Amino acid sequence: MHRTRRRRRLKLVVGLVLLLMALTALPASARSGPGLPQPSPTSDPHPDPLAGLTLPDIALPDLATVPGSALGDFAPDGRATGPAWAPEAPAAAGGAPRVPAAAGDPSSEPPLPALSYPRMFRGLAFDTCMAPSLDTMRRWRASKYGAVGVYYGGRGRACPHQPRLGHRWMKGVQRLGWRVLPVYVGSQSPCVVAGPKKAYRIGGNAWSQGVREGRDAVRRARAVGIRPGSPLYLDMEAYKYRQKKCARTTLTFVRGWDRQVRRKGYVPGFYSSADSGVVHMRAAARAGVRDLPSVIWFARWHTRPRLAREPVLQGSAWTSRRRIHQYAGNVKERHGGRTLVIDRNLVHAPVARIR
Repeated sequence: MHRTRRRRRLKLVVGLVLLLMALTALPASARSGPGLPQPSPTSDPHPDPLAGLTLPDIALPDLATVPGSALGDFAPDGRATGPAWAPEAPAAAGGAPRVPAAAGDPSSEPPLPALSYPRMFRGLAFDTCMAPSLDTMRRWRASKYGAVGVYYGGRGRACPHQPRLGHRWMKGVQRLGWRVLPVYVGSQSPCVVAGPKKAYRIGGNAWSQGVREGRDAVRRARAVGIRPGSPLYLDMEAYKYRQKKCARTTLTFVRGWDRQVRRKGYVPGFYSSADSGVVHMRAAARAGVRDLPSVIWFARWHTRPRLAREPVLQGSAWTSRRRIHQYAGNVKERHGGRTLVIDRNLVHAPVARIR
């Protein structure tokens, strides 16, 4: 009996050894699955510290070849484009209007078109309430950050007076090598959680207000030198999205803002808590809602920076080149002798084009 067992084990070991020998004899392309990245033929002496946090580049169709695509972006010639859907479509559960049956199954999430035109950035970024001086930005070039989030407009900003923030500042930080993430803090959800933001709640006509503030976002972006083709990130602080009436109002406002920003030639982005606004946008995308953001900036603090493994966005349309993770907030950092209170972000997303 013992001899039989030993023979079986010996045969198993021999079989595994032969299998491994056969596999190693194959070329790398035959051993790998389709679409998997292959190692570079030359080793990089300075490996990328963010290599384990990247998103795979998924081939998505360009909007120019997909009439009626659910989320407008940019055609190869740089013109903003997208569907002109009215906001009065019948509502689905949770305040998400449904797509007409002819446009496809509303239960399946629509794909996003490829981001074919915006300038992209991949790396770490910080954002801070007040735009720092150019001297501070020069000193902070010694930090690990390569991009900065600036609150350039919107009536809901915590720091509405920005004496330094203008076209000269934008050109100055660009010359220093920074990339810019423009943030617009407009009207907030009627069921916003933060007390100070309740003074800026969306009014009675959410669609018109969203369109109006989208127009203001574009006007203010142009005033500080942000060119078309740039992203504008709408900041919608955490809200109680399970309240259906509030969810419907908030979504209508966001859609109006997105459509106006997109129509003016910019890329609409959306910032919110992962467990409130981002969950809401995800549900709206699954329901086939039109005029949604092209890029998602989600806040989930007290965790490692990660883009691909955010639970709320698993399998969503906001995949490669469409995500920013704010993984820490209200922290002090000092670089070059200057201290700032910042939020920390991991980015693989569009950044501003400065004229």
